[in-house]
Amino acid sequence: MELGEEQKLELIPDGANIAVTNDNREEYVLRYVRWILVDSVQAQWGAFQDGVMKVVEDSSLDLFLPEELELLVVGTPYLDFEALKANCKYEGYEEDAPVVKNFWKFVIEASPESQVKLLKFVCASTKAPIGGLGKMDFVIQRSANSDQLPTSHTCFNTLLLPDYGDDEDKLTKLLGRGILECEGFGLE
Repeated sequence: MELGEEQKLELIPDGANIAVTNDNREEYVLRYVRWILVDSVQAQWGAFQDGVMKVVEDSSLDLFLPEELELLVVGTPYLDFEALKANCKYEGYEEDAPVVKNFWKFVIEASPESQVKLLKFVCASTKAPIGGLGKMDFVIQRSANSDQLPTSHTCFNTLLLPDYGDDEDKLTKLLGRGILECEGFGLE
């Protein structure tokens, strides 16, 4: 699909007129996988590669192991929410506000899957930056209406948390719903 329209692409010359059979299915699968994983993303990969090469000289790449490059590009999968809590900033709340205490209780007691979804909800990423969550800017900002779901500004790692007061059940219900049912810029 390209801009909502179906796109037809021949993987081999006159491919639309050639049926996939037992004899040619391996070639078809190989060409299809190559198109999906390589050819269809060539422009995006080229832009990404150019950006990386502007920051890291060619010869410097030899200094890294593949695992180290992965950490550099996508961050670490280990999520230390205690470090995130220690580094958190507050706008409109004090650190000892009941809703803030309930928020951190929810986060620390949540399943790893829910913790990842919370991180994605607030930061648009499922991984920590190099150095871990303690190195990431994270803000909990007071939101006015206490009957709404929490929202976020993913570009700024800011959670807009309504003041649910000391109602832990309400926070758990609405925050849980917000992070579990939200995907991207709209609900799916």
